[in-house]
Amino acid sequence: MTPTLPDGELIFRLLTAVLLGGVVGLEREWRNKEAGLRTNILIALGSAAFTLMSIELTDGRTGDTSRVAAQIVTGIGFLGAGAIMRRDGGIQGLTTAATIWVNAAIGVAAGGGEFHLAVIMTVITLLVLLVLQPIEKYIDHRRQPGTPATHDKTATDA
Repeated sequence: MTPTLPDGELIFRLLTAVLLGGVVGLEREWRNKEAGLRTNILIALGSAAFTLMSIELTDGRTGDTSRVAAQIVTGIGFLGAGAIMRRDGGIQGLTTAATIWVNAAIGVAAGGGEFHLAVIMTVITLLVLLVLQPIEKYIDHRRQPGTPATHDKTATDA
């Protein structure tokens, strides 16, 4: 079977996934989260590699390339579930699990050659992680004692 993409394109797509996954991973590392730099890079790289393998193995003629992406969603969901823990009457790790899931989507986009989409997703992800946490903390601080939170998370999750 003849490869559908030249080596330079394969390398570019994989390195794009590594770079964008690394940007998200740096934010997580900076916040001292379990799924940090290396984990997020590997998630994006693996997702991109599976997407590329799907493209290469179907050779654009036979098979359905979207089937591999669907399995990435399921597999990453399982990985993210391992990051969620119940602790001290709350749930910890939801943001980390969601970040793992979104980072896989960034890797799929990069692997599929949708660089514009991958970059936009990365920027939006960083905005959500960096901008919304202080807003959540402000809202939680203003909430009167004894009022239940509207979402299941602890302050250590974000």
